[in-house]
Amino acid sequence: MSSPPSLKKGDAIGLVAPARRISEQELANAVEIIESRGYKVVEGEYLFASENQFAGTDEERTAGFQQMIENPEVKAVFAVRGGYGSVHIVDRIDFRPLLKNPKWLAGYSDFTIFHNHLFNLGLQSLHATMPLNFTGNTPEALDSLFKTLEGEKPQYQFASNPLNREGKASGILAGGNLSVLYSLIGSRSFPDTTGKILFLEDLDEYLYHIDRMMMALKRAGVFRNLSGLIIGGMTDMHDNTIPFGKTAEEIIRESVEEYGFPVAFGIAAGHIADNRTLIMGAEACLEVTENSSALDFNKKAYQ
Repeated sequence: MSSPPSLKKGDAIGLVAPARRISEQELANAVEIIESRGYKVVEGEYLFASENQFAGTDEERTAGFQQMIENPEVKAVFAVRGGYGSVHIVDRIDFRPLLKNPKWLAGYSDFTIFHNHLFNLGLQSLHATMPLNFTGNTPEALDSLFKTLEGEKPQYQFASNPLNREGKASGILAGGNLSVLYSLIGSRSFPDTTGKILFLEDLDEYLYHIDRMMMALKRAGVFRNLSGLIIGGMTDMHDNTIPFGKTAEEIIRESVEEYGFPVAFGIAAGHIADNRTLIMGAEACLEVTENSSALDFNKKAYQ
């Protein structure tokens, strides 16, 4: 996997809106935060365009993204928010310039389609908080984004969880938002999970939807040869009048019960304030013990 070069103070960070629309007012504080970190901000030509719920037409969103990919002055690209819409443009974008001159692309949620599309092109990317969320993020979440951009590889330790399955695993990290990943099954953007550590998170889903998606991934063989599984925020889940009877975490744990790989719940990533940066496409080591779970991007493999 190709790792883009680290950023240095004074570099330019481009902002794109591949999905839902955003206003200048919603983005103003985030621009100040990026600049306070020592970086220049480059706003795309169509950043504040609007077409119903989308940030402009498919053509405008594609052009804005392509512009940032091809701009030699821009050293990293942030998706300003998620929502829905990236699937409309992922096949319109020419990613070949990134193969010659890699740069970090960062985002989460709907941006999951880009993480996995880039994964299949051999390019690393950052599952990280987005500018719309900056003012509500923990300092640790923001620090993890900028420190990772500057070349520091994350090392995280999280509290134990009764649903965890102990063990050690190493492998390349893949995945992202469960709903988006599920929607990619059968497409050229779906990753090969053999020997990988899979990360999943989600927001605002019915519990039976979580079960349906996990069963679909299981039947597609996604879990069969995993190295490990890590679960981030399962935020604001919904239930029906007749309860499903399990939490999202319990549904996920039950879905992978027959496999032997380690499983870690409570990873600080996803639709939560403490949304720590993960390097998608990078080698990582996972260790789940009785007392905690650790995810380390500095180690390449357990001996």
